[in-house]
Amino acid sequence: MLAIAAAVVFGIAFLLDLLNASIGIGITALVALGLCLLALHQAGVGTAGMNSWRGYRGRTRR
Repeated sequence: MLAIAAAVVFGIAFLLDLLNASIGIGITALVALGLCLLALHQAGVGTAGMNSWRGYRGRTRR
């Protein structure tokens, strides 16, 4: 989810740079925000737990 947010931030920064527009925050700040979101994504923040992706059928009885 954070990777999608980073892609959106990078896209907005790219469009603003192409159009030479300003929204009150610098392009560099948007790129830094996007890189921060990517770093959080790579660190595993906001992802599911280790066992939650397997679901009910992934569990075995012993």
